[in-house]
Order: sequence, then structure tokens, then C-alpha cells
Amino acid sequence: MTQPASPALPETLPRTMKAAVLRDDRPTLEVVEIPVPRPRRGEALVKVRACGVCHTDLHVIKSEVAFPRPAVLGHEISGTIVEIGDGTTDAALEVGDEVVGAFIMPCTECDACRRGRDDLCANFFGQNRLRGTLYDGESRLSLPDGSFLAMYSMGGLAEYSVVPLSALTRLPEGLDPVTAAVLGCAAFTAYGAVHRAGHVERGESVAVVAVGGVGSGVVQVARAAGADPIIAVDVSDEKLEAARRLGATHVVNSRDTDAATAVRELTGGRGVDVAFEALGHPATFAQAVRTLADGGRMVAIGIGAGNAAAEVEITPLVRRGYTITGSFGARTREDLPAVVDLADKGGFDTVDLVTRRYDLDDADAAYQALSRGEITGRAVVVMA
Repeated sequence: MTQPASPALPETLPRTMKAAVLRDDRPTLEVVEIPVPRPRRGEALVKVRACGVCHTDLHVIKSEVAFPRPAVLGHEISGTIVEIGDGTTDAALEVGDEVVGAFIMPCTECDACRRGRDDLCANFFGQNRLRGTLYDGESRLSLPDGSFLAMYSMGGLAEYSVVPLSALTRLPEGLDPVTAAVLGCAAFTAYGAVHRAGHVERGESVAVVAVGGVGSGVVQVARAAGADPIIAVDVSDEKLEAARRLGATHVVNSRDTDAATAVRELTGGRGVDVAFEALGHPATFAQAVRTLADGGRMVAIGIGAGNAAAEVEITPLVRRGYTITGSFGARTREDLPAVVDLADKGGFDTVDLVTRRYDLDDADAAYQALSRGEITGRAVVVMA
């Protein structure tokens, strides 16, 4: 499919850019020179400064989550607005603003968006995540021959990215503009899990099962919400120590001990009020449920591979009054500014969360390292 012609680029912008492209069934990214995209009404062109490296992209790369190919992945970015689409009349942002972008890009017009549930936007899931397009049914990206190139969220693994203005918020001067990219998924997802799905209150006990990028974010947001204790569970001592530095009060290596038993010992035998599962694996899903106190809530955050399913014992679920809920993200227009404000006030540390930086030319190496379990916290791809 050939993309329609776009108006001429402003003279201040280049005609082409580098992007990491997932071309075919091979689980690798290839850096390709493609045309710089153009924003349309209600959209901004962002000169990308950095893009986070997330497990959800990895699922797509490994064909564990279906998505059209060829495609540009990358769904949490920081950067500078360099153009706003023609016909935009009510933008709160302007050219020159430093911004961060959330991976859930609300259309603002569907039933879910109109009632404030940006996290359930029908057009985001129906158009972007199924077809790789924006909400007019067209991608803003194309290959050099003009053929279709899908966008996963904003397609942030590129030097420039088109993002709906609804998914952007201004970045305060005090925040590091490179590591701030992780606010758009790692922190944003954690915020939705803690505040929207988990309803964590001050003094409640929390367990976080799997403390990679998102799990480490949950630790920080739960700490800012006043949770105590905060128990990090993982199989990596390195990740557990990093979680401790970010706010976990206790750590449990589930490779060495039964996590549910250890969590109960740390909470006087009762278990935790809220458990978060941040990996999307059947074993860790069940493990998180087993850490719950009577009346406890388990929030599932991790995306599973393919049709992965977890078993939950029915009788304890009923007898002990557990609640199990899913949380894909937060509510972009309301919560992304709150996430940025939290970071600006010191409640979320992006600098310590980001432990590796890669050049765009090395984007594939970043995801290979992520696949091998080598990345503690979060990595970012930094544009030249």
C-alpha cells in the first residue's frame, strides 16, 4: 500500500531520517533511511531525543504479539516539537516545547475517551495497535519507495515521530530530557497500576513481582503513594538491589525461596494488601495472587506472550475475597501531566531507573540485551 503524498517539509527540516525498522519475520531491527513524516490536524512532529526500550516492543519483535510489518516500534519518547499539523486550532503546546509522549494516544472522540477512559480508547486499540495507523486509517510513516510502514504507538525508534497532541505533555526544565523518555510508559504504566487499578493508600502493604523497567516504576510510584512495606520479588539479585535503591523496603529472590511464604513472613503472616505482577508470565501471575492478604487486590500489568494463561485457585479467590484486575496504562490526558509532576517533585527518579543508553544504530542490540535479561531497570535509545 502506498502512502498519500504529504505537503512539502519546512526548509528547516531534513527530508529523510534514520529509523529502526522491523522488516519481516526475523526478530531483528534494521536501521533504514526513510522520509521524515508530517503531522496532520491535532498532531505534532517531534524531534526525538530518546526512546525507552520496553518488553512490549520485544514481544512484537519476537512475534509473541501480533502487529503488522514492516513497522517502527518504540512507544515512550522525549523530544522537541518542531511542527504542528495544519488546521490545529486549540493546541496547548507549541513549536519549541520539550515534551514527553505516552504510549496510549487517545483519539479524544470515541465513547471511552469522551468519558475520560483514555486507557480504553477504541481507536487506539482498533487502529494503532491492530493496523499500525493513526485514526484516519493511515500511517504517517513510509519506506523509501512510498510503501506502507506501520507505527507502533508513535514509532519512536526514529529521529522524528508524529504524535497526537493528546498524548504529549510539556517537560519541566529541571528533568533530564533523555531519561525522561521513560515517563511515557515505565512511569505512566506504573501510575495507572498504583492509582487507577490498585487504589493504593498510605500505609498499605505492597508486593511487586518482577522488577524490570515497569516493576521498578511501580516500586517508585507506590513509595510516593505512602505504601509500606514495599516488597520486591524477582530472580535477579542485581534487579532486587536496584529496586531497593528505588524504594523497596524488602526484597525476595524467588529463585532461592518460595515468594508467597517469604512475603507472608515479612507481613506477620497476613500477606500484602496489593500485589502487582509486571512480567506477564503464568508462574509470576499465580505467584502474585498467592502473596495476597484476605481482601487483597492483585493488579496484572505484564503483557503475556501469545495466548499465555494463568491458573488461579478458585476457592481461595472466593473464600478470601481477592480482587484480580488488569491495568494496561493510565489515563493519558489527566495522568501523564501528573506523572511528569511527580517526577519533577522528586517522586520518580528517571536517572537511576535508566541504567543503559544505546545509539539508534544499536537499537537491535538493546532489544537483544533485553531478551537475555541483561538490562536492570530501563534502557533508552538516544538519537544523535
